[in-house]
Amino acid sequence: MEATISGSGSSENVLLKKVLLICGILYLLLYVATDIIAGMLWDGYSFTSQAISELSAIGSPVRTLTVPLITICAVLLLAFALGVWMSAGRNRALRVTGGLLIIIGLVGLAWMPFPMHLGEPVSSLANTMHSIFAGVEVLFTLLSIGFGAAAYRNWFRFYSIGTILTLLIAGVVAFWLAATGQPTQWFGLIERINVYGYELWMAVLAIILLRAKKGPTGKH
Repeated sequence: MEATISGSGSSENVLLKKVLLICGILYLLLYVATDIIAGMLWDGYSFTSQAISELSAIGSPVRTLTVPLITICAVLLLAFALGVWMSAGRNRALRVTGGLLIIIGLVGLAWMPFPMHLGEPVSSLANTMHSIFAGVEVLFTLLSIGFGAAAYRNWFRFYSIGTILTLLIAGVVAFWLAATGQPTQWFGLIERINVYGYELWMAVLAIILLRAKKGPTGKH
């Protein structure tokens, strides 16, 4: 398969694509930094048992810090998605990947008005809506990685497949923990494996596209 970072566009368009792709790397760095710093500032917060969403939830002591930063993350993700779309060239699978990433970015922005509510049951309206958005994002995440795998024939395909398997295994473990009646014991750790794994995948994709040869014949 072929993917390019530029076609017949001007140097300004090439620069724009590069800036948008760099946003994918910045997204990973800012998200991880936000998670770690906010978790450390919340006295008693457990990275292994508590969800990332709790940091920005209604009732969280670090909500005022995390909400603006998570919003910036969503904007960075959307910018990166546009960069992937613009860099796809004739690679249809990569263009679909970019489109799916755009959807994920829009879902992330639409998700912001539906934060988790601490102290309320999982079945409450607010937490149910939050879970629905989470499920939609997971679905499109798996699809984006799948089409990303189809876009390349080299090591990135195997890396993408490995990422999908990791996310699925972590999901099965989370479901098993829920079935045993102890859903929160390792939930934070499992969620971070999923989230960090996917965000790292996006950063790797960004680096690949940034290093792509110019012109429609650049191969990977």
